[in-house]
Amino acid sequence: MNPVTVYLDVDGIRLEYRWIGSRATDLPVIVLLHEGLGCVDMWGTFPRDLSEATGHPVLVYSRQGYGRSDPKPAPWPLRYMHEEGLEVLPKVLVAAGLDNVILVGHSDGASIALVYAGGVVNQHASALVLMAPHVFNEPECVDSIEQARTAYQTTALRKRLQRYHGDNVDHAFWGWNGAWLHRDFLSWNIEPYLPDVSVPVLLLQGEQDQYGTSKQVDAIVRKIKGPTKSVFLSGCRHSPYIDQPQAVLAHIRHFLGQTEI
Repeated sequence: MNPVTVYLDVDGIRLEYRWIGSRATDLPVIVLLHEGLGCVDMWGTFPRDLSEATGHPVLVYSRQGYGRSDPKPAPWPLRYMHEEGLEVLPKVLVAAGLDNVILVGHSDGASIALVYAGGVVNQHASALVLMAPHVFNEPECVDSIEQARTAYQTTALRKRLQRYHGDNVDHAFWGWNGAWLHRDFLSWNIEPYLPDVSVPVLLLQGEQDQYGTSKQVDAIVRKIKGPTKSVFLSGCRHSPYIDQPQAVLAHIRHFLGQTEI
């Protein structure tokens, strides 16, 4: 039986969310930030597994244009991740009543977490877990996103994604894909936010990540203020929580156990 869909209201926009674990705790809430084609349902069992592994409650939500959240027609602004990190995420945390969180982001979600932690005054994150983060554009990423565009147009990819996004499927795909493949997006870069990230950071990168190289992790480790730990996972592509779920859970559990939050 699927859980009932519930919504946060953020400036009149409905964002679907799901809460896992007890609300009666003083532990920081883990907030999951999905990838460029993700949503609540596409996390699968990972939110519950993460809550059980760490003891922390988990909040997962779909950004506008994804899943069952309100639509966001394409084209999207090239600063859409900046907007999510600087403007939307702070309002999501207020709407959910959260003032102490651990941000766990994947791909676009990891970039949004960095923009939030480095760009929001009085931010409420006590730690970041970043899976396959991007802080600048790379040829490898452009090539893979071009391949995704071809697959969306010529294979069953659209049909598979529609199972999760419903009527939002074209908003989600073309908003993401169109922004990343825009010629002006080649210069996209969020490195200026890194020096103001002062919380502990765990970086998880697949050794076979088809969307980015180790240069992304190197830039984050080199430029942020806070303590970092980076882990490269073998047998893992762009989605560590799918390709190596047990290793990811173990690394996050250990990181949170060793981090003062």
